Amino acid sequence: MTQSKTDQQKSLVTAADAGGLEALIARAASAERGLPPVERWNPEFCGDLDMEIRADGTWFYLGTPIGRPALVRLFSTVLRKDEDGRTYLVTPVEKVGIKVVDAPFVAVEVDVSQRNGQQIVTFRTNVGDVVEAGPDHPLRFVEEDKTGGLKPYVLVRGRLEALASRPVMYQLVEHGEEVETAQGTMFALRSKGQIYPIMPTAQLRQLSL
Repeated sequence: MTQSKTDQQKSLVTAADAGGLEALIARAASAERGLPPVERWNPEFCGDLDMEIRADGTWFYLGTPIGRPALVRLFSTVLRKDEDGRTYLVTPVEKVGIKVVDAPFVAVEVDVSQRNGQQIVTFRTNVGDVVEAGPDHPLRFVEEDKTGGLKPYVLVRGRLEALASRPVMYQLVEHGEEVETAQGTMFALRSKGQIYPIMPTAQLRQLSL
């Protein structure tokens, strides 16, 4: 009897969970030449893999942390977030879904400098990406529903973002300033000529009381 496509996908994922991770690693490694062109690849979807990226940036496979930084870095180069909002590991021959609790990357370091009269905010992620906030790498601030705190995100590549760690967030706020915008006076951060609102100045003053 011929397997249905769903059954085939389940078989592939079961095989991957049972021991096919080494093959996936090998294919990812062969594809890695700097950053592979994952946006141009269109392989068949092979189902979901029991892999998860936690909110703190730790990668888990089968419920166990992946303790090899080089392996995490390798997998990070073949990550892709699609229009469906899901994140996948993509090689030229396969596409497997993984779970991402918050953002796939964490911004663990920030540098604020001046260049040609402009402030430049540069981030380094936990997997080694270095990006400058600006038109190609916009920055956004999201208010946490539960705590009212701020969560800054910077676009790294494709649709993949890095969540700024708490120490990095505090450094960003130190470089904020009041800026007049179409939405009123905002406490905001500048980088490469762009303005990224953090919160209304009135709200900031309420927090300071």
